[in-house]
Amino acid sequence: MVSNILKEDKYKNKEKAKTLGIHSMMAIPIILPRFSIKDVDIKGVLQIYYKEEDKVFTPLEVEMAELLARRTSYVIARKRIKELQQFHLIKDKTLEHIFQKLARREGIKMREIFNSVIPELVDIMKIQRCALFTVRLEEGEAILEAGYPESGHGIGQRRSIHEPYINALVNPIGPFGEFEHEQIYPSHILIHNPRESGLLTPDIKHFLEIQDIHSVLYLPLKVEEVTRYFLVFDAQAQHQRFTNEEIDILTFFGKELTKALRFEKVDDILHDFKNPAIAIAGFARRIRELLKDVDHPSKEKTDQALEILLKESSRIQELALTLHGEGKESILDLTDVLRRRFLINEQALKEIGRVNIMLAERGLESPLWIRCFPLHIERVIDNLLNNASSAIPQEGGELSIRSYQKESWAVFEITNTGQISEEERERCLIGEGRGRGLHITTRLIKHMGGKMEVKAEKGQTTFYIALPPAEPNP
Repeated sequence: MVSNILKEDKYKNKEKAKTLGIHSMMAIPIILPRFSIKDVDIKGVLQIYYKEEDKVFTPLEVEMAELLARRTSYVIARKRIKELQQFHLIKDKTLEHIFQKLARREGIKMREIFNSVIPELVDIMKIQRCALFTVRLEEGEAILEAGYPESGHGIGQRRSIHEPYINALVNPIGPFGEFEHEQIYPSHILIHNPRESGLLTPDIKHFLEIQDIHSVLYLPLKVEEVTRYFLVFDAQAQHQRFTNEEIDILTFFGKELTKALRFEKVDDILHDFKNPAIAIAGFARRIRELLKDVDHPSKEKTDQALEILLKESSRIQELALTLHGEGKESILDLTDVLRRRFLINEQALKEIGRVNIMLAERGLESPLWIRCFPLHIERVIDNLLNNASSAIPQEGGELSIRSYQKESWAVFEITNTGQISEEERERCLIGEGRGRGLHITTRLIKHMGGKMEVKAEKGQTTFYIALPPAEPNP
C-alpha cells in the first residue's frame, strides 16, 4: 500500500501520476497456474489508484481489493481456458474435415480441404488468401501445390528458393526478433509492413498492394528438421504479432495439409497404376501366344518366365505405396511419349475386349520437345486415353491422336466417338469430371505450365492439351 506516491522512493513514474491527479495506490499480486506442460505459471499484479493524498487504507478496502484480484485472476483464467478450448476445437474440426475426405471413395483432394478448413481459421486471422508450397531443394525452387481461393492462385507456379523470404524459411540462421517491418523467428515470419519489407520481391509487393493485403504470415513445415513445405497466409488486417497458440494451431493445420498432399499423390498414383499393370499382363500374354508354336532350346524356361511375369504383374498395384518421389525433369519428345502410350492403350483395350474401337494416328509431328517429369506427361496421356476409350459407345467407334506445334505451344489432341454435354465439358475444364482421372490430369497440366481445352461437335469429343515447348538437349 502506498499512501503518498509522490513521497514513495520506489515509485519512479511520479510525473505521470501527478499529471493524472493520482496520489495513492494499492497493489495486489495475481498468480495463475500453468495450463499445460509447456506453459509456466503466470505472475502479475493488480494496481488500484486513488486521488486521495496520504490515504489511510481500511481493512474493508484491502479485503475488497483482494476479492477483486481473485475475480480478475478467475476472469483471466477463464478467458485462457476458452482460448485453449477454441484452439482444440479448430484442431478437431481440421482433422474431421480431412478424415471425412479420406473416407470418401474418390479419395482426398487438396482444393476441397482448403475450401472446407480455411473458414475455420478466420477467427485467428482475417484470411483473404492461403497457399501451400513444396520446397524442392535439389532443383532450387518452391512449387505452389494448393491455394485458397483456388481461382486466385496459379497452381504449379514456381519461385526460386533464393528469394529472401523463402531463403529465410529454408535456412533460418537469423538474426531473429522483431524488426521495423517484420518479425523473424525459426517458427514463423510475420511481415506487418509488406510495402517496406526487404524480404519481399517487387512483384510480390505489387501483388499484395493490389489485393489490399497488410499482413503476410509464413510458416515453415519441416520433415526431419528440413523445411520441405511452407504455408502463406495473406490478411487485410494489420497483424502486429501472433500468440504461440495461434502459431501452433496454424502450424498444426499446415502439417495436416502436407499429410493430405501426400495422401492425394498416393491416391493419384494408385489410380493410374492399373493402366501399366493391365498393359504388362497383356503384352506378356501376347508374347506367350507368339512363342507357343515356336520350338527353341529355351522354350521351357521362357514359358516359365512369362508365367511368373503374368502373376507378378497382378501385384504391381500393391507396391504403389512404396513409391517415393517422381524422378527428375527431362527434355523429351511429346510425340514419342504420345505414340508409346497410344500403343499401350491399344493393348489394354484388347485385354478388356474392346475390339470394336478403331485406332487412328491423324498426324504426329516429331519432335515436339517439352520439359517435365516423364511420369507426369505419361499419367496425363494415360488418363485422357482411358477416359476417351471409356466414353466410346459400346457399339464401337474411333479413337485417334494428333500432335503438332501451334504458335508457342506443343499441342496434342485425343479424339473419341461420343459427344459430351456442355455441362460435362465445363466440369472437365475445372477437373471435376466423373471419377478421379480428370482431377489428376488438370492438376498435372497446371504443374507443367500447360492448358487444356475440350471441344464437342459432330458426335465427337476432342481434348486439346497445350504445353510450353523446350529447347532440345545439346
